Amino acid sequence: MNIRPGGSEGGVGKFLLGAVLSAVSLYFFFDSVHVTTRGSGWVSSGLRGFRGGGGGGGRGLWETTSMGIVFLPFFIGIVALFYDAKKKWAWVVTWIGLAIIVIEIVSRIRFLLEIKTSHLMIMLVTFAAGSGLMLQSYRDDRRAERQRRDDERDLGLGEGPGDGGSAAGLAGKAAGADARREDVR
Repeated sequence: MNIRPGGSEGGVGKFLLGAVLSAVSLYFFFDSVHVTTRGSGWVSSGLRGFRGGGGGGGRGLWETTSMGIVFLPFFIGIVALFYDAKKKWAWVVTWIGLAIIVIEIVSRIRFLLEIKTSHLMIMLVTFAAGSGLMLQSYRDDRRAERQRRDDERDLGLGEGPGDGGSAAGLAGKAAGADARREDVR
């Protein structure tokens, strides 16, 4: 099976139309998603719960808008590295501190989809239609394939010694045709 755009009649056009439909629907979908940060991350919420800030409705001493304590391991590691960069424990503390910071940032991200249901359905249908058109452009059209084989057979390609369209196969066919002409004379 030869997979290429244009495998069926109008395949390139279908592919381009499908790509445009899918791209437009993805643009509108991602345009509707708002990314915010809310609450606290995994590390800061763990510290808040550990120090009495979680549960019970009480506000703990550690509950602030900024959880700078997550930077403490990274800060200690950097100080130790500037003091002596050959210390392996300083490298470990630095990398652990960096990992804590990344986890804290990523765990605070919230995705909000603010869109009407009807608009979401239109975007999903448009994306599905575009994907279907792109996939359909790769499908072999059975009628076109059958017609191509019939045309090759009518022209005498694909028969005789050698592979279908090789010079040896065509030479063999020409020799056979010459022999038939001699028999007729």
